Amino acid sequence: MNVLLKAKKVKVFAPASVSNVGCGFDIFGFALHHPGDELILRIVEKPGIHITRITGDNHHLPKDIKKNTAAVSIRAMMDVLKTEFGVEIELHKKMPLGSGLGSSAASAVASVFALNALLKNPFTKNDLLSFAMEGEKIASGSIAHADNVAPCLFGGFTLVRNSTVPDVIAIPVPSDIHCTVIHPHIEIKTESARKILRSQIKLSDAVHQWGNAAALVAGLMKSDYELIKRSIEDFVIEPIRSALIPNYFQVKEAALNNNALGCGISGSGPSIFALSRSLREAKYIGLEMKKVLNKIKLQSDIYISTINYEGPKVISLAKD
Repeated sequence: MNVLLKAKKVKVFAPASVSNVGCGFDIFGFALHHPGDELILRIVEKPGIHITRITGDNHHLPKDIKKNTAAVSIRAMMDVLKTEFGVEIELHKKMPLGSGLGSSAASAVASVFALNALLKNPFTKNDLLSFAMEGEKIASGSIAHADNVAPCLFGGFTLVRNSTVPDVIAIPVPSDIHCTVIHPHIEIKTESARKILRSQIKLSDAVHQWGNAAALVAGLMKSDYELIKRSIEDFVIEPIRSALIPNYFQVKEAALNNNALGCGISGSGPSIFALSRSLREAKYIGLEMKKVLNKIKLQSDIYISTINYEGPKVISLAKD
């Protein structure tokens, strides 16, 4: 594919996301307004993919295009396009790695969204999802799951019914829902967090989990806050992964004791999310969660956001 474009440079933003949302392991996720990644992509004559710069939390991020999620994702896209041009990528990490907030997904989504925007959107979001999931395979060390990529790309609260042939369903959420995220300053790699999970679970735990997942969807769609509160409970993953997060249950208790609708591990952790019904509540919950970590001298960051329904966005377009 050889194209003549008015714009050859684009800067985009792709948001962080909370996945699992308690009872929805590998199927639920929602996008945040911040933090997120910024990516600058340039179309150049020299064929191939060239990562020219990485800033932010970049001490672990490879510039090797076979190991970087942004590059792997855009490679899949360019293979389909059969491009004759090349691309240069600048990746500005505005979010921590290994945080449980979909850092790898944000990079993957940003790259394919950026090129699609420059080419005047030849691909649908479902197409872009497939490309971005190629990058997620690198991050997870196994079969890719779309619970971070889907909300990052589509925005909103998403249910991924099937990751093999991605089937993404948007779930309406009450407009006053706010999310508080606390990120303890430790890193948990997705691949490592998956290795400790059991391959089999008790039928009774599975039944509880299915019930909660279905009830959470119903609660969100009906704006039934009591049902939401009863449903954000994880019988399968939290009992195992909580051991990786210092004072996790004390942090969760602090949130629930201060009117949180629910609280749980975001993705693989160590970030912890709590849902509430107002900005005021969200801020207070964050302060109380932080107090718990301060007592053990563990530094942390707080992010507060409503649900981001936009997903990735173009910040600027330029000719060079």
